[in-house]
Amino acid sequence: MSFTQFPSKRKAIQMIALSAVLMPASGLIYAQNYPNKPVTLQVPFAPGGTTDIVARAIAESLGKAMGQNVIIVNKAGGGGVIGANETAKAAPDGYNLGMATVSTTAANPAINPKIPYNAATDFTPIINLAATPNVIAVHPKFPARDYKGFIAELKKNPGRYSYASSGTGGIGHLQTELFKNLAGVFMTHIPYTGAGPALRDTVGGQVEVIFDNVPSALPHIQSGRLIPIVVAAPQRLSQLPNVPTFKEVGLEPVNRMAYYGILGPKGLPADVVQKVNAAARTALQDPAVKKRIEDTGSIVLGNTPEQFAQQMAAELAVYKKVVESQKLKLE
Repeated sequence: MSFTQFPSKRKAIQMIALSAVLMPASGLIYAQNYPNKPVTLQVPFAPGGTTDIVARAIAESLGKAMGQNVIIVNKAGGGGVIGANETAKAAPDGYNLGMATVSTTAANPAINPKIPYNAATDFTPIINLAATPNVIAVHPKFPARDYKGFIAELKKNPGRYSYASSGTGGIGHLQTELFKNLAGVFMTHIPYTGAGPALRDTVGGQVEVIFDNVPSALPHIQSGRLIPIVVAAPQRLSQLPNVPTFKEVGLEPVNRMAYYGILGPKGLPADVVQKVNAAARTALQDPAVKKRIEDTGSIVLGNTPEQFAQQMAAELAVYKKVVESQKLKLE
């Protein structure tokens, strides 16, 4: 038999071959046209937290580099899960991107078996913008001003104090629980809908302790409204030179920094990923953007999609091990 005996089959094969030839060209045309309308960058937490600060620091310059406005949308709730889920379920066209955090892509997925997305498969990593140290800070009414006094007070009065977090399953929650376990202390967990509200109530004195990102906590520390106790960072911070790291106080497993990156839903075209990555790198080179991020205590990064994917996978593995070894569960 020959294909000449079956015109319809021959035509179908010709069409498949033609589509294979045209596919790269059409993808290139799509990438060349992208973006042709504003791009939404969703922050899965309330305004005022570090995720929001980093997103707003880069949005304008990112938009200029992409040739379209980048619009920040805050979608808080569930320790970042609600907003992250919306990004995961968005159309993979590059117009609905999201901020990636350790809370939404590692800590929460590690502790929450009912999370509505798969952190390992439902996102397309694009770029890690910045790494941020974390800090345990207390309200000035707390009867201690350094780590030694802090630990002594907690051990003397187990259960007397509470700590605020951005939400159950967030990095602030898991890091504090890990700290509690390793230090042999107890504090009651008070979850909020984001770091902003948690920080506000700690500054206001409704809660005594918070394990927060340095960028959002630093202004309150500098003004004296919060007292820094210990930081999660590779070395002491220039902004807080008298505050020890967790490694210095013998709790190195808690000494992990947070990341703030950009991701999209799974299936995002590679050309779009590269275009957003290149634009973000350009934005991070803007001296004003770089200064704004570094002034908060963060470290500007700007890596490849492949490198960010590896970081996300590694952090998820770490927190799964933490949850398992420390037997942590949702409250």
